[in-house]
Amino acid sequence: MRFETRAIHEGQEPEPAYGAVNVPIYQTSTYAQPDVGKPIRYDYARGGNPTREALQTVLASLEGARHALCFASGLAAEATLLLTLRPGDHVLLPDDVYGGTYRLFARVLGGWGIAFDVVDMTDPAGVRAALREETRMVWVETPTNPLLKVVDVTAVAEAARAAGARVVVDNTFATPYLQRPLELGADVVVHSVTKYLGGHSDLVGGAVVTSDDELAERLRFLQNAVGAVPGPMDCYLALRGVKTLAVRMEAHCRGARAVAAFLAGHPRVRRVHYPGLPSHPGHEVAARQMRDFGGMVSFEVESAEEAARVARSTRLFFLAESLGGVESLIEVPAPMTHASVAGSPLEVPPNLIRLSVGIEHPDDLVEDLARALEGAGEG
Repeated sequence: MRFETRAIHEGQEPEPAYGAVNVPIYQTSTYAQPDVGKPIRYDYARGGNPTREALQTVLASLEGARHALCFASGLAAEATLLLTLRPGDHVLLPDDVYGGTYRLFARVLGGWGIAFDVVDMTDPAGVRAALREETRMVWVETPTNPLLKVVDVTAVAEAARAAGARVVVDNTFATPYLQRPLELGADVVVHSVTKYLGGHSDLVGGAVVTSDDELAERLRFLQNAVGAVPGPMDCYLALRGVKTLAVRMEAHCRGARAVAAFLAGHPRVRRVHYPGLPSHPGHEVAARQMRDFGGMVSFEVESAEEAARVARSTRLFFLAESLGGVESLIEVPAPMTHASVAGSPLEVPPNLIRLSVGIEHPDDLVEDLARALEGAGEG
């Protein structure tokens, strides 16, 4: 089956009791058991839930994997995965990693003896040079958040594999519709399901996807033992969102192309970060490993003050954190989503604006930004 068909049908057969075409919301904390101590598929909802299982099945299929495990948030997914590390292990992070991921390593895991280094992963030679004997994980984002750098997953995976390290790719920005990291050589994919997979800004969730049977078994144990699981309502909403992922991503990409082209020609814009522009340093890699270039666009204006004025002036782009919903969002990362990396090697430019381009008509979005930019210039 093709991607669009699997998104609707994989793990989502009509419900047997009444024929409901949507997976039911199994809103229960426990399950009646047939006898004392007799093995049963579901006994307690932390360990399993049919709605969650349906979501895990379809996410594994869309990423071309054997296993997927869902969690209460993207960071819960990351934290559970990182519990497979041990004190003394070393991790490589990209120099433009999501601020929450950096905070997890710098302010949480550092106290548990997990070391990390930050490296420019657009340079595979630099990655190879940064690998240590104790490196157990190479963490990749591509495109990155918020500067939209593009990492050659195959090249990084080859370097990591030679050093005995596992490659994890945060595929939140691209989604499995645009990019399949496991096919490019990665070992694990993580997602903030909150974003494009859910697609409607009405749930919080995360996922870890892999074809490594041993790792999946360990993660299943941790999913239950640590307990950072999503509720059935969030899983139901994510299943709803995944059904339209392909058509939404086409619309996101179409809008982002139009917005990026407009910004690239605007006199008040100093620089545009969008892999779909031929001038982007990662354009060729993105064209090779992605179906399209995604719905995220970042750009720089003259100053932090002007960035704030632009962000406050849009009408269709809501000033808000998060991304990947059907509505367009605008934010200034330095004081908002990436405040946690202030003063670190990952500090983002204060004049940077990040856009999550929704599925509104591209012409309306361009007109909204044009008004905001002109208004900022008059301020």
